[in-house]
Amino acid sequence: MGNLVYWMNVSVDLRIERTPGDNGSGEWLRIGESLHREFNARARELAVMVQGRVIYETMEEFWPRARTDDSLPEFLREYGEIWTDAPKVLVSRTRTSAEHNTRIFGRDDAIDQLAQLRAETDGRIGVGGANIATQLLRAGLLDELMLFTHPAILGTGRPLFDDDLPIDLDLLEHETFDEGVMLHRYAIRHEGRA
Repeated sequence: MGNLVYWMNVSVDLRIERTPGDNGSGEWLRIGESLHREFNARARELAVMVQGRVIYETMEEFWPRARTDDSLPEFLREYGEIWTDAPKVLVSRTRTSAEHNTRIFGRDDAIDQLAQLRAETDGRIGVGGANIATQLLRAGLLDELMLFTHPAILGTGRPLFDDDLPIDLDLLEHETFDEGVMLHRYAIRHEGRA
């Protein structure tokens, strides 16, 4: 069985967007080379990437072209290759097709489909998107949080989860990067599960 890991860049006050639609691309993010190389290494280890429509469309707009763009640094081209080639699941009620090694889970049974994916997958399954992560948390399927916390307090904007849900966590790992960004990886405690 796989582990569903919600992987997100967040501010100190656990916001993922300052303004609607910035899709985590705000100037508050401090993603330099060392941090991006960490992203690359961790993304390469994922068995599958699961992304909501907004995150997926943001990624598909840039990363497939980035892998062959000689004007970009090597570590960005590398991530372009990783993202484009990785097995992906797009969770969307509106999309009916997708490229780049992507399956679509939609309709009203997407959470059931993700539960089945988790049961059939060996390894870590990266989750991107607050909406899908919130639904997985409610269903008791989300196993870990991997938060890259940037040294900024946004005050407003989209939170890490769409609901105020109580969550008990166990710290699994922490690390500091040159940009002042902290990684905190947590296991989510579920009632009845160790």
